[in-house]
Amino acid sequence: MAQRVTIQDIADELGLSRNTVSKAINNTGVLADATKERILQKAMEMGYKTFSYANNREGLRTYSGNPPVPSAAAPGSGKMIALLHGIFLDTSHFASTMLDKFQYELSLLGYSMSMHRIMPENFDQLTLPLSFHKENTAAIVCIEVFHYPYCQMVCDLGLPVLFVDAPVSTYASPLPADLLLMENSSGIYRIIKTAKQKGLTKIGFVGEALHCRSFFERFMAFREAMYLYSLPINDAFCLTGIHPHGQDYRAYLRQHLEQMDELPELFICANDFIAVDMLIILRGMNISCPEEIMLCGFDDSPESRVISPPLTTCHIHSQIMGLSAARMLVNRIAEPDLNYRTVHTETDLLFRESTRGEFNNA
Repeated sequence: MAQRVTIQDIADELGLSRNTVSKAINNTGVLADATKERILQKAMEMGYKTFSYANNREGLRTYSGNPPVPSAAAPGSGKMIALLHGIFLDTSHFASTMLDKFQYELSLLGYSMSMHRIMPENFDQLTLPLSFHKENTAAIVCIEVFHYPYCQMVCDLGLPVLFVDAPVSTYASPLPADLLLMENSSGIYRIIKTAKQKGLTKIGFVGEALHCRSFFERFMAFREAMYLYSLPINDAFCLTGIHPHGQDYRAYLRQHLEQMDELPELFICANDFIAVDMLIILRGMNISCPEEIMLCGFDDSPESRVISPPLTTCHIHSQIMGLSAARMLVNRIAEPDLNYRTVHTETDLLFRESTRGEFNNA
């Protein structure tokens, strides 16, 4: 069996640093065009991962200063990648910028992308949107699809499937599909470690823990970090339940906040939208942020930067997610018998004014 080619192998061949090669292959950072061309050409020659499919495909011209350009015989020529999404993906959702990169990378390989909104009746009846046509579809990407029976139905179509996030049920009952997530733990570990260094002990978590795998991973990271740093976990500070049908989420949160005998010093929220809800509720209760309660979100949404105070949050590298999604899907199409993969892309904790200045300078 041939030895797997690594980024370090390519770096050694070219006499470059591993970091430089990684930037070229992952399309991150700034490199001279000539350097990038040389690295990508060498990666294809050596059969590195996702570049290996290009070696034997006459329809894909090699790099010559620009990204590969598909000819009429390109691998995906005439085929469609179908995006199924369970909510409206506005510009505040991390997937909006992810999909720009995803669609661009697929277009280089001759694929087109179609978008299909899954309506409540589709979930209830386990039916596909009327706009979806299997005969024209090479593969499916699912975003914000957290209904497990629906996910099973999609997998039963016999097409390659990639889930961007997934139902919590998939831990115990994995689906025959690839899974892409953002890294959900390190930023939460870091903020809790910093909190302990600054003498904070009362920390809570807000967000429906069983909503999806990402929310669950963030909640579990909170609990693991509290345990690791010997901080007490007060379940009264954790608003993780499903609010009653028909009840406004802010009303649900305020009701539980008002019932607390004492409030924590810091709330870690499952995403920025929940953090914004919390900020509005705290203002309505005449509780100041960050002076009395600090807040941390997740996603680095546009709203997190413009609200006052701006939110401390975890930044998702949505461009990297788009690139990773395209590569995972193309690999699956080319080699359908590969083992199914779960991939996490990096995130970064960004300190802003919703946590105190001395806290941020730790």
